[in-house]
Formats: sequence, C-alpha cells, structure tokens
Amino acid sequence: MFDSHLPINASRESTASTQSGYLMLVVSLVLFLAVAFWVVTLASGDPGPGTVLAFLAFIVPAIALQVLILSGFYMIQPNQAAAITLFGSYKGTDRTAGLRWVWPWMGKTKISVRSNNVVSEKLKVNDLRGNPIEIATNVVWRVADTAQALYDVDDYKAFVNVQIEAAVRSIGSRYAYDDVEDAEVTLRGSHEEVNAELRTELIARLHVAGLTVDECGLTHLAYAPEIAGAMLRRQQAEAVIGARRKLVEGAVSMVEMALSQLSEKNVVELDDERRAAMVSNLMVVLCGERDTQPVVNAGSLYQ
Repeated sequence: MFDSHLPINASRESTASTQSGYLMLVVSLVLFLAVAFWVVTLASGDPGPGTVLAFLAFIVPAIALQVLILSGFYMIQPNQAAAITLFGSYKGTDRTAGLRWVWPWMGKTKISVRSNNVVSEKLKVNDLRGNPIEIATNVVWRVADTAQALYDVDDYKAFVNVQIEAAVRSIGSRYAYDDVEDAEVTLRGSHEEVNAELRTELIARLHVAGLTVDECGLTHLAYAPEIAGAMLRRQQAEAVIGARRKLVEGAVSMVEMALSQLSEKNVVELDDERRAAMVSNLMVVLCGERDTQPVVNAGSLYQ
C-alpha cells in the first residue's frame, strides 16, 4: 500500500531585502519640511491660481508618499528577527537590529531567537528493567531557522513541549535507574552520557521545526512512590553488603600482614592449629560490629 499524501514543503531561512529605517526617516522628515514650507508660504501671502494648483500638485503625492513611508517602518530588538512575506509568499528574514524599513504591502512577522528555558513536568516511565520511575528534565532551546519555525509547524512552542516529553520517555526506557555492579550506563550514575544522548535525541526531533538545543539535563529522578520503599530497602541492603565486603577484604589483608611479619621476625612459632586460631580471633576482632573483650591467658600457650 502506497502513501498518497504529499510531503511537507520544508522551508529554509534566507536573508530578506530590507533597508535601514534611518535613511527613510530622513526622507520622511524632508517631505514633512517641504509640506510645511508650502503651507507657510501660502498662508503668508496672496497666492494666485497657478501657485494654488502647484501646491495641490505637490501636496497630494507628498502626503501619499509620507503615508507610504511611515507604513513601512518596523523595529527589531537584539536577538529578534522578522520574517518578510509578500501576499503569503516567504521573501526572507531580517535579523538586523534597529529601525528597519520595507515596502508597506509586505508582511512582517516578528519572532524571538533568544534562548528559552523549559522545565518539563515529572513523568512516570518504566526503565530498562521495567521499574516505574519519575523523571523530569530542563531544556535550553532556541530558534535556529525562523522560516521552519513559523511555516513548517503550526505552533513551535507547543511542538517543543510535546517533543521534550517524548524524548524523556524514550531516554528513560533505554537505561536502568541504577546498577549494583556499575558495569553499565544508568540514569543515576551516568549523568554526562544520559544528558548528551537526551540532547542528541531532542535536536533530531526538533530539527523539522528549525529549533536547536543548547543544553539539557535531568532535574528529577526517583523511583515511583509505589516501589520507592522496597527499592530503598534494597539499596540499604546493597550498601551493607558492599561495606561488609570492603571490611572483609581489609581484615584479610591485615591478617596476612600480621602473620607474615611474625614469621619474618621470628617473634613466635605457630603450628597450623594455633595459626588457624589466631586467624579466627583476628577476623572476629576486625570484622565484629561490637568492641571485643580480650581474655588474658596466664598459663602456657596450650592451656
């Protein structure tokens, strides 16, 4: 089955043919002074029919030209642009800040190219392992192509919000919230990788609207309330296991060092049975959660 729908005609920004408004302002002032001069001249004397006809022949086109000039003025602030159209046809974009002028029958649509900041709402997403999590992000975006933003999407600001939600859901489902062994990229432990992929995903989604993303990052990341308690207990158990593992590794190395130095310096000779007892006692002392109470043996070593 073939798709018979026509593809969208992608727009591309181009430079509009406009003029500085200051030059046209000077022309407007000259016309105003000329009209004022004629009015003062006629009011101060007794003009004849020829002078009156000459005044009318000048004043009518001068006023029409003045209205034409005044209708073409517009201003652009820094980091602002104006899309110029002629009877619905896009003729280019003017990004020059200041007082500008264009023919009055040409349309002017202003659009901001400044950076915008959007903090998304908290979304509930299932991560890679199927655990429900809450996730939110902060996105700094701006308009890169004014023609695409104005004419290729209906409302580019609403388009941004929808695509941010879609991208966050996509990224949240690609990775696990956390990894015990730290052997894979996770949402909680790999901020730079996740943020970079989220930015790449958003740029690809917003390209059709002529928008780009300067930076983005997760602002909220947590397990969903229904599993938060269970996951907290799991994390506590993992922390206890990790601490125990480190404690045992340290205790074993200390016992090895003690036995090695006792043997090298000939402090005491221990048979296998007493060596095992010493290792057991040292491990209890080093790995115990409470302070140990020593027992002093006043007799021989084997009593």
